[in-house]
Amino acid sequence: MHIAHFIFGIFGNAAALFLFLAPTITFKRIIRSKSTEQFSGIPYVMTMLNCLLSAWYGLPFISEDNLLVSTINGAGAAIELVYVLIFLIFAPKKEKAKIFGLFVTILSVFASVALVSLLALHGNGRKNFCGFAATIFSVIMYASPLSVMRMVIKTKSVEFMPFFLSLFVFFCGTSFFVYGLLGKDPFVAVPNGFGCALGTMQLILYFIYHKNKDEQKKPEAANGSVEMGQEKKALANGSKSEEV
Repeated sequence: MHIAHFIFGIFGNAAALFLFLAPTITFKRIIRSKSTEQFSGIPYVMTMLNCLLSAWYGLPFISEDNLLVSTINGAGAAIELVYVLIFLIFAPKKEKAKIFGLFVTILSVFASVALVSLLALHGNGRKNFCGFAATIFSVIMYASPLSVMRMVIKTKSVEFMPFFLSLFVFFCGTSFFVYGLLGKDPFVAVPNGFGCALGTMQLILYFIYHKNKDEQKKPEAANGSVEMGQEKKALANGSKSEEV
């Protein structure tokens, strides 16, 4: 059982790392276009808070045998910080103010949880307090793409719901759900079970609506071909006129 627990922890770390790195495609697009377009910055801020709280919960003086939770979430917090900073650089003023306010709020929440757990609590009280905090914000993190999912259903387009992000939400949630069950740790199992279910819903939406994205590209390609054909025809007529 201990070996299986460790193996699922390693697999969870790998899946989580891919989850944290999946948005690099999105942020390359943001940097290239110098615009956040319709992408939401909320998931990245909430993911950062989740990583900070989960990394704190996994430390040996908070909970036992959860170091693998700490390592990957510490790395995730650093990666998400980079995403948030990039988003703040390229977001419109109104969106920038909203995301910055949320960023300051999540740092305040983490600092409060860390200080209370260190100065006021001990033993199981400390573990339960940090575990409940990590669980609550893990569920919020997994729920943050719900606005994007609503937009997918409304527009019938998955353009702003990246496939790999949805895929690794599913893989990460499933891995740590099993890891939490094997370790008999509800603070790990419950939020990741929710993440597994939400990842499944996102993948279902993607496979329902991804064809619409391909169909939108076809008319654009067809229009491009028509315009190119018209340009060639115009050039040919121009050449004939010159010959005459």
